[in-house]
Formats: sequence, C-alpha cells, structure tokens
Amino acid sequence: MELIPLSTLPETGFLRLPHIVGNPKARPPVPALIPVSRSTWWAGVKSGRYPQPVKLGLRITAWRVEDIRQLIRESPTRG
Repeated sequence: MELIPLSTLPETGFLRLPHIVGNPKARPPVPALIPVSRSTWWAGVKSGRYPQPVKLGLRITAWRVEDIRQLIRESPTRG
C-alpha cells in the first residue's frame, strides 16, 4: 500500500480512520499514513499504542492531526 508523505498533512485538524489506515477500494484510493488494518488500529488504540480518538458526533470518530504526526515521528520505520 502506498504511504503518503507527512508533509502533506495539515498542521492542525482531525483525521478519520480511512485517512490514517488508508482505503485502497475508494475511488480514488486513499493511501495509508499508518499501514495497518482497521482491526489492528483499534487494538492499538485499546492497548495505548495508538492515540485515543475524539468523538465529534454520535457517529463521527476522528484523531487529532497533531497526535498522528507525533506517532509517525516516533515510529522507528518512518519519520
């Protein structure tokens, strides 16, 4: 799966899960920032490996861009 450069992220704001783990079936495909599956991402959130989400509405969950940027910078495989 293609990874997108960290420099393309805004400085602040929120990202939904497809923007973090990618969605190759979307048209056009959404490349991954963190190349893991959705279930792996949620397991990592539960264990504390990945940042906690923010509820923006009843059915809207997102993550702060700042938290995702920090996670990518601290990653041993990328940064």
